[in-house]
Amino acid sequence: MNGVRSRLESWLLERWYGGAVVPIWLSALESIYARVLALRRRLYSWGLLRSQHASVPVVVVGNLTVGGTGKTPLVAALAVALRERGWQPGVLSRGYRSAQRGAVLVPPAAAPEEFGDEPVWLSRSTGVPVAIGRRRWQGALLLSQSGCDVIISDDGLQHWALARDIEILVIDGLRRFGNGRLLPAGPLREPASRAARVDLRVVNGGIAADGEVAMSVRATRIVRVGDVAHALSLDSLRGQTVHAVAGIGNPERFFVMLESAGLNVHRHAWPDHHRFSGDEVRFPDDLLVLVTEKDAVKVARYAHDRLYAVPIDVQLPAACIAQLHAQLCQMRSASACS
Repeated sequence: MNGVRSRLESWLLERWYGGAVVPIWLSALESIYARVLALRRRLYSWGLLRSQHASVPVVVVGNLTVGGTGKTPLVAALAVALRERGWQPGVLSRGYRSAQRGAVLVPPAAAPEEFGDEPVWLSRSTGVPVAIGRRRWQGALLLSQSGCDVIISDDGLQHWALARDIEILVIDGLRRFGNGRLLPAGPLREPASRAARVDLRVVNGGIAADGEVAMSVRATRIVRVGDVAHALSLDSLRGQTVHAVAGIGNPERFFVMLESAGLNVHRHAWPDHHRFSGDEVRFPDDLLVLVTEKDAVKVARYAHDRLYAVPIDVQLPAACIAQLHAQLCQMRSASACS
């Protein structure tokens, strides 16, 4: 099943980003998708569908394209940055592939198969409260009741049932918006013109255009899975050959980052949110096996001496954090603003 999915994804990516001809039947499905999207937007504008408002400011970090753009690492970085400025942030996630039915707070010892890989990683990496729920407004309610004074929603730009105060759009600096077409003829969940209506456009990698904020992701070390005290610098591995395993939205970004650090990489890409069996991180050689932080929470049970996670640091202009802080202060009287 994974092989079929992988081939389908590759076929679509060639049409979305590689310039391959889009068949007529995909264009027909795109037309249907556009009509459904427009109808849904009208239902909200007419008041037949309503957005629920949280009692605290809500910041949505999302994208217009399917696949990974780096929004989850940005959510983690923003949560940490706001906490350092005196806020009490909480993170909201849909909890994709979670076994939970209703909205719940992620407990400290949460298992990724029970609460989802991204929420568990966000909880462990930031130390702030994380809530999951298919109905995001219910998760937002849990976070506000737990003492959070600002909520950062991981994804949810198209989840209009939860009202938001600030929208941050994350753009893949290399892929941008692909062929500029809507699903499934292109990668767009909404028309590219939607980008003009967000509060902040963050470009991950590549070159940021006027009005956009540049974001970069840097890795300087690797940490043994299951033994965080054992770390190695990436510089010390320069010239070595490693296995790199990634089950994320855009594994190519992970592989290129390691190659840019001077490593020779055997690439092993798996679908986003892949459920690992353990075989994916075992190889009949003595090479190091490197995984993303998000995947590390899922393969911890299969840890061995050569299995390492690659922590990343998100680099944002200080002015970007200051602007977000100032916007939040204007919305809410908070001790963080004094």
